[in-house]
Amino acid sequence: MPYIQDRLVHDADAHIMETPEMLEAYVEPQWREQVRALDVFRSLVGYHDRMQEVKARHDDPDWRARDAAEIMLRKSWDGVGSFRREDRPAALDHIGVASQLVFNTMLSGFLAEAERGSDIDFAYALARLHNRAMVDFCAVDRRLLSTLYVPLADLARVDGAAEAAIRQGARALLIPSQCPIGHSPSHIGLDGLWARAQEAGIPIVFHVGGGGQLLSPDYFNNGLPPVPDFHGGAENFRSVDYMAIPYPVMQTLATMILDRVLDRFPRLKIGVIEQGAAWVPGWMRSMDSAHAAFIKNEERLQQMSLKPSEYVKRQIRVTPYPHEDTGWIVAQAGEEVCLFSSDYPHVEGGRNPMKRFSDALANVSERAQQRFYCDNFIDLMGNGLPADLRYPKRRAA
Repeated sequence: MPYIQDRLVHDADAHIMETPEMLEAYVEPQWREQVRALDVFRSLVGYHDRMQEVKARHDDPDWRARDAAEIMLRKSWDGVGSFRREDRPAALDHIGVASQLVFNTMLSGFLAEAERGSDIDFAYALARLHNRAMVDFCAVDRRLLSTLYVPLADLARVDGAAEAAIRQGARALLIPSQCPIGHSPSHIGLDGLWARAQEAGIPIVFHVGGGGQLLSPDYFNNGLPPVPDFHGGAENFRSVDYMAIPYPVMQTLATMILDRVLDRFPRLKIGVIEQGAAWVPGWMRSMDSAHAAFIKNEERLQQMSLKPSEYVKRQIRVTPYPHEDTGWIVAQAGEEVCLFSSDYPHVEGGRNPMKRFSDALANVSERAQQRFYCDNFIDLMGNGLPADLRYPKRRAA
């Protein structure tokens, strides 16, 4: 029996787990040494020995016999189909989702960092590596929807990079949430990107990790012993970091809305993935307050056809964390906004996200629940989700 039963669910956040072999396979030869120098796996103590143990488990018939029963318990590289693409279709069957929007795990921070470096050519080469890897991984099953990265660093290259990603078969275009150096994320030089996404009928998506350094390290110099991180290891993700996660995307999206990007591209859809949603209601109201306070003197605000919060309901979709009060968020932000996500196979997604979301949504209408689990994702993805996958008949367990 699949983990999710008796409801049609689309998963707005799932991941591959990169390996050194994956990076080597997709990098262009002239950039191989620079990619190796990134040392993507440097934070993982004993990574190579651990990976040998992981691969041995995946080759063990007795361990694999428990794939279905333990589908939500195995995390990171232990997840079924986390790095072996041929196993991923079985993972979708065991979880019971109709589709998964698929992101990288470890490359987002490096992609965002490269855009702020001195070698812009390398930033675009790293994006091409990422996109080849994502397309090939997701090609194993039509239910896997690839997110391809478009750097915003060079206005002269953005349009071409977006066109190439769409040609490769991008189901969504992933962009950084941090502000590019030297220009706004609302700069008219990015209009070609928005226009191409709108014309193709696929969304622009933001994901945690694309916001650059969230906090000054001085916040953690409090004179007290170091705090272990969420995963129990080196201190790289703690409660104080967590509070800063939505800051970059809040500012970037507010700038885009107030500079009328969503007004000028009314069919453009935007997904905000794995950055929580408890901040959304207050953010919507703050933008409406800014609109009311500054409209007298700002022509851009006078030209807006809707209030900022109305653009959010029309065009922006957001994934709450399972531990947030999703029912309250839906009640405050509107039933159009929120999406289900599993974060498979990441630890942060938890062992039973379906139960946590179901409990939180117990007092909202069935229509709102249908939108959360299914219809809002279909609306977000547009042509990025093939028509026959939108309301498919459940596969046999």
